[in-house]
Amino acid sequence: MSERAYPTILALSSAPGRAGVAVVRVSGPRVRFVLETIIGFVPEPRRARYAALRDADGAVIDHALVLFFQGPSSFTGEDVAEFHVHGSRAVLARLIARLTALPGLKLAEPGAFTRRAFEAGKLDLAAVEGLADLIDSETEWQRRQALRQMEGALGTMAAGWRARLVEALMLLEAEIDFADEGDVSGGLVPQALAIAQTLLPDFAAALGSFRAGERVREGFLVVLAGPPNAGKSSLLNALARRDVAIVSPVAGTTRDAIEVRLDLDGLPVLLVDTAGLRDSDDAIEQEGVRRTLGKLAQADLVLRLRAIDSVPSSSQVVPAEIALATKADLAGPILPHELPVSAMSGAGLEALIGAIGARLREIVTPEPALVTRERQRLAIAEAEAAIRRAALVDPDSAELAAEELRLAARALERLVGRIDVEDVLDSLFAGFCIGK
Repeated sequence: MSERAYPTILALSSAPGRAGVAVVRVSGPRVRFVLETIIGFVPEPRRARYAALRDADGAVIDHALVLFFQGPSSFTGEDVAEFHVHGSRAVLARLIARLTALPGLKLAEPGAFTRRAFEAGKLDLAAVEGLADLIDSETEWQRRQALRQMEGALGTMAAGWRARLVEALMLLEAEIDFADEGDVSGGLVPQALAIAQTLLPDFAAALGSFRAGERVREGFLVVLAGPPNAGKSSLLNALARRDVAIVSPVAGTTRDAIEVRLDLDGLPVLLVDTAGLRDSDDAIEQEGVRRTLGKLAQADLVLRLRAIDSVPSSSQVVPAEIALATKADLAGPILPHELPVSAMSGAGLEALIGAIGARLREIVTPEPALVTRERQRLAIAEAEAAIRRAALVDPDSAELAAEELRLAARALERLVGRIDVEDVLDSLFAGFCIGK
């Protein structure tokens, strides 16, 4: 790769700020020159060396562990160097100034290292998306799902799907181009379509995992609902373990939805406190109720609250809800289907967290989902639709069947980023941190 098209890039790859150790990464065609200039030699690939990093005047910037990864056996496919220095702002400022002063080096943009890995064929697009999700993961379920994606589970599956489509297309091409030859028996269209249709159950299973995968990646929506003064804001604060919402004895304090992200029993949850459900002449409160109803329609799980000292309005058990009797430190009736909780004393909170986790785990699959993004879902759905259209063509129309199967194969190529991905790449890599 030319230095003009792929200049040598550098960045701080660890988190900025004061730390025990910081990592500065360099990738590109001038890495060997950088090493010879900064430490005086090129280390043996993949073996850490302790060395003095020297400034232009020969003064020592810091003593560091230095690693050299020779391309193409590196993350980016290029020569890569890593400097593991002390995490001092002064050290980092001096080292980066020294590196950027060298000819042919430039600071990396967000996601530049990973983009080079993609362009070098080290990662497919689905794996890149998994890496982005792994960096952003906050809970155990998110980590497991993102790691599976980053390790290439979807890309490997898509490669197998495409191979079967290519096999089917070979039969159709033989039917189209060599139908008059003696060694082509004819009637290959049904055989080719039968091979393609073996993919449909796989597509259905992958698409069926999308809702769970998307929820694990973005967070399950759990909504607190109930009349005013049912203790919604107090419960939100108790589960968040901090003051997120204003708590007041005045009814109707919460007018708009208040959201907080939580890790509940290893699952990512977006917990939403909503306006109390009641009739009101107040225009602002009416809007709050309208927004509450909208959140309830979107929710994966609703926590239906009733203050224990209030009159029960219903004993009906709704599958997508957990009924709570709040303010359990006070006297009052608890219905058989209600879970008593007290935000004041903390009673019942652990049981509630366990109940939320149990309900949400009914949505997720035992294994991490294969499809986690809308882009992935659309590509697989497009391939599925093309195969179904191919099954409807006239058995004598091999050309039409082949065109549909080619469209299915192209959809799978988009899935892993072989074609038509520039807009996706620009958007995706812009969300990466600098140095990755």
